[in-house]
Amino acid sequence: MNEAVRERLFGWRHAFDEPFTLWATVGLLVVAWSAPLAVWGLHAAGRLSEKAYCELRARCLTWAILVPVLLVPVLAGAFSTIVAVGVLSVLCYLEFARNTPLRDERLIGAAVLAGIAALTFGSLDHWWEFFSGTFPLTVVVIVAISIVQDRPTGYLERVALGTLGFGLFGMGLGHLGYLANDDDYRPIIILLLVAVEANDIFAYLCGKTFGRRKLAPQTSPNKTIGGSAGAIVLTSLLVVLLGRFVFAGTAIAHPVHLVALGILISILGQLGDLVLSSVKRDLGIKDMGTSLPGHGGLLDRFDSLLLVAPAVHYYLGFFHGLGSDQPARILSGGP
Repeated sequence: MNEAVRERLFGWRHAFDEPFTLWATVGLLVVAWSAPLAVWGLHAAGRLSEKAYCELRARCLTWAILVPVLLVPVLAGAFSTIVAVGVLSVLCYLEFARNTPLRDERLIGAAVLAGIAALTFGSLDHWWEFFSGTFPLTVVVIVAISIVQDRPTGYLERVALGTLGFGLFGMGLGHLGYLANDDDYRPIIILLLVAVEANDIFAYLCGKTFGRRKLAPQTSPNKTIGGSAGAIVLTSLLVVLLGRFVFAGTAIAHPVHLVALGILISILGQLGDLVLSSVKRDLGIKDMGTSLPGHGGLLDRFDSLLLVAPAVHYYLGFFHGLGSDQPARILSGGP
């Protein structure tokens, strides 16, 4: 492991080498920590009902904690970023399993968790073949385990749920961790997180302002076509504005690429939200958990990343190259 790789993995002293990372971090912390005060001020002025105040206070206080929790691993180094994504993947899968018949399938759960551990190692090692090969091999294990149990009743359900759980929460989120193999991963990941969360806010605000026709009334009654369209436009503009700094001097800094990236993030972010809404409607539950007050569970907050992370990973890989200048197999010592 050379010095450059060591600094990328553990070099927290270089967290703010890119100016975007510095002012984006400061901006996010200021917004997150001032929002609860703003909500309190509106309540004190009589502009919020007690119910709205309690809901907004819970949401803002959660964000005040969540923002630094998300930023610290990214700033600390690629190692902590990848491990944090692995932990998030595990927690999201366990939350999913608790709400589905997978709650009783310990062997399938063990296969999924082993697959997530393998994905995490593949990311840390910067070993693409190992990382990408983990998905089909984990599916093979899930299929084989389900056969060996000699329980044909419910076989399709068990295999399908296990594969879906690993595909979304292991492989989907795993691509977010693999981004840390790029030397400029910090501004890229921060931009992605900001754009995804802003996309949710834009969809909500535009829907309340001029949304009329429902987007998918049986799946998510509150989402509107107007809100979706407004989010696509505003998220694209945000990515164009911020992306110019994140990708300065690269092909991605071209407005065409930034607009395409913004549209991709917005559409797939909304689809990820609808995926989880479909799951919850099918299960007959409102939230996937209660771990994040005011938001529900982890999946209720991070569902938008499930489809966005792999799509952005491959888009940047195709047109920008991710970690192509970094050594591969840094832990396993391969050729």
